[in-house]
Amino acid sequence: MPPIPCPCGTGLPLVDCCGRALSGTAPAATAEALMRSRFTAFAEGDADYLLRSWHPDTRPRRVELDPDQRWVRLEVLGRTGGGLLHAEGTVEFRAHYLEGAGQGVLHENSRFTRSDGNWVYWGTVR
Repeated sequence: MPPIPCPCGTGLPLVDCCGRALSGTAPAATAEALMRSRFTAFAEGDADYLLRSWHPDTRPRRVELDPDQRWVRLEVLGRTGGGLLHAEGTVEFRAHYLEGAGQGVLHENSRFTRSDGNWVYWGTVR
């Protein structure tokens, strides 16, 4: 049986890509890797990971995922900072989803920062 491809679009198997971050076996190495893992968490319905990977100062009490929304494709449009030696970074992306008989796109420029040495989602850049 062939491995399941990662929903984030890298072409890697889920287990070798975002699966490590979601399972807690390896933190995301860059802001983009964290953003990709968060997209995968939306695609896989993993609300717990979304909360764990959110900065404590901006994290909501809970995340309610819409069971009728299916996240199907991610496009990374650009990034600033967010590398191995950075403390902050941004990632601009388009996340495509299906909902009922329709489709939609979320276009966001997200801010990421480090908390206790790990990348976390801060929020949308305004």
